[in-house]
Amino acid sequence: MERDLISHLAHGDHPISAPVSEGNLERLLTRAKLPPQARILDLGCGEAAWLIRALTLYPDATADGVDISEHALSGAAEEAARRGVADRLRLHHSPAADHTADVPYDLVLCVGSTHAFGGLAETLNAVRPRLRPSSGLALIGETFWERPPSPELLSLLDTKLDDYADLAGTVERMEGAGFATVYGHTSTRAEWDDYEWSWTGTLTRWALDHPGPDGDTALTAARGHRDVWLNGYRDVLGFTTLLLRTTT
Repeated sequence: MERDLISHLAHGDHPISAPVSEGNLERLLTRAKLPPQARILDLGCGEAAWLIRALTLYPDATADGVDISEHALSGAAEEAARRGVADRLRLHHSPAADHTADVPYDLVLCVGSTHAFGGLAETLNAVRPRLRPSSGLALIGETFWERPPSPELLSLLDTKLDDYADLAGTVERMEGAGFATVYGHTSTRAEWDDYEWSWTGTLTRWALDHPGPDGDTALTAARGHRDVWLNGYRDVLGFTTLLLRTTT
């Protein structure tokens, strides 16, 4: 069973592929205060929940969503049609790092997808040239350490301590790359729990409704994910989404 299909199924009841509530997603997009006829880009858009909401909030905007998952993009196209914004949304099946455009964007998002570029620093370097000079905004969602992780957790997550910073350090890393923070949101424990229970529960329900090899694979994935969360990174990993503007 394909890994991206498992992810697609798990996000069925929580298409925002991050521990962010719908209300806070809308608040972040509203704070962007985009200009008329804004152009928006989401690098690693998944189900395109951010873009679809942005196109609803800004009725004359257009958007491009880039992702490597055909399943997620198919779901995004269906939801965009249902919401009546499909004519203003272009979806691209491509690695985020490979997407190019001739015209800059007023808002570039990369929320929970910095791994597509190799990390936060590489993501910020990739986002900058895609922004409209002087006025373009970036919305970056990144993991941080709520408290120092144990060596066992680092091994379990296959990560290194300096892959992430604490919250203050994460802000410093973004601003040190030539951005100013104009707004932000730090995900609450309730948002994390809702995201994780939805991810594991939705996939578990699908598995129970589809007995057989695929169901067994999905159930194993759900239980494995839940175990790493509950016995590993819960209250250790945090998540922040910052609205940034270039300073240099």
